[in-house]
Amino acid sequence: MVFSDLFFLFVFLPAFIILYRIGGRADLRRSLDPLHPSHTWRNATLVVFSLLFYAWGEPVYVLLMMVTVLLNYLSALWMVRSVSTRKIALIAGLVMNLLILGSFKYLGFFARTLNSLGLEVPVPEISLPIGISFYIFQSVSYLVDVYRSEAPAQRRYADLLLYISMFPQLIAGPIVRYDTIAREINSRHATPDDVYDGAFRFLIGLGKKVILANQFSEISDRFLADGLDSLSTGGAWVGIVAFTFQIYFDFSGYSDMAIGIGRCLGFHFKENFNHPYCCDTITDFWRRWHMSLGSFFRDYVYIPLGGNRRRQWFNILVVWFLTGMWHGASWNFIIWGLYFGLIIMVEKFTIIPRKHKIPRPLLHLYSLLIVVLGWGIFYFEDMGALARFFRAIFGGADHPTDFTVEGALFDNFWLWITAILFCMPVRGWVSSIPERLMPRQKWITGNITLLSRLVVAAVILVISVALLIGATNNAFLYTRF
Repeated sequence: MVFSDLFFLFVFLPAFIILYRIGGRADLRRSLDPLHPSHTWRNATLVVFSLLFYAWGEPVYVLLMMVTVLLNYLSALWMVRSVSTRKIALIAGLVMNLLILGSFKYLGFFARTLNSLGLEVPVPEISLPIGISFYIFQSVSYLVDVYRSEAPAQRRYADLLLYISMFPQLIAGPIVRYDTIAREINSRHATPDDVYDGAFRFLIGLGKKVILANQFSEISDRFLADGLDSLSTGGAWVGIVAFTFQIYFDFSGYSDMAIGIGRCLGFHFKENFNHPYCCDTITDFWRRWHMSLGSFFRDYVYIPLGGNRRRQWFNILVVWFLTGMWHGASWNFIIWGLYFGLIIMVEKFTIIPRKHKIPRPLLHLYSLLIVVLGWGIFYFEDMGALARFFRAIFGGADHPTDFTVEGALFDNFWLWITAILFCMPVRGWVSSIPERLMPRQKWITGNITLLSRLVVAAVILVISVALLIGATNNAFLYTRF
């Protein structure tokens, strides 16, 4: 199940809201302190619906996730109960998590690689559990945070299961660190402003996904999947730029929806995107894109390896090799990760020390070109298709352009313009207009903002539902990672 699904929007989510509200009332009745009510029934409702949400696509893997949570639960308790063997408990827990991830995600890849080298080994046919990369990384964050005494170990299995399985962020992130929401599991309060802001944020994300990402997926598939054999140079550029917009609006839209639902429940997830296509270097891009993954590798891999203090180049390459591997068990993802790692290393000694001397538009164009070419590596898991694409994009195609390119550009003119605008912080600019025009009329500006948000939310919902009826391409890209 995905958020941009009519069943989720009109059956699953309303049923969850109703039962969650009933659970809230039950918690208030059984609470001895009205200012600090129990969350027993609300948490139970959230866990049950999260397991149903996950089981919708692959019910067999719900048991895998629950067993993984149990093993992490026991590892953390081992850490706090035996000071002398804390490190052993941590290592055991980390190895267990990595073995689970490696077995399901990378075993087939390693077997195929050995076969390509002439070593005949059986290739296991194991389907990839949805969202396993996300919940394994959250499990790792939990164990390390407990080991570092940055967060308490959960004494109740059900509460740790809630953290790992929470459906807003379960299958495609953002990667929610345990220390971010540890206190909110049993001590949270969603104010009317939280619900209002969270619902609006959810609808903004829905619009990004359905109105923008889904439309761009049709354009990118037309050139990069269906038309690769006859791809022109112009088609290669149009297709990969369409994919550049698709992956941003798809993933940032999901993150918006996850953050919005979490906010409505009283959870405060950290931001995952900060207008990455406004970057001026590749280093800047990766500070803005998928920030939860970047901060994870920084805090749990890069800094423990030595960070900037020693072997910086080695640490950067390790992080980017792992970043590529995290995205998928295929050589193109490894190449993609190392591609960005090498560019970031070069930037540290060339562009970044002299950035103030280089015109910003030039830096921006350089960054976008590097990013777009990087998405070309990311898109093609087949090495032959990857080679054909890069041959076409650099002028090696049979034709420089064709009528399909012109149709994709001119028939979707307003789609391209809208995408460019919404890659920029246009929402912040627009929302600040009433305050700039009437700085002393807070009551008026507040009502104008409320009314405009209601109109925007209604328009997004109506258009999204209309597009979802009969939609054939609606899957989130990042659920496969």
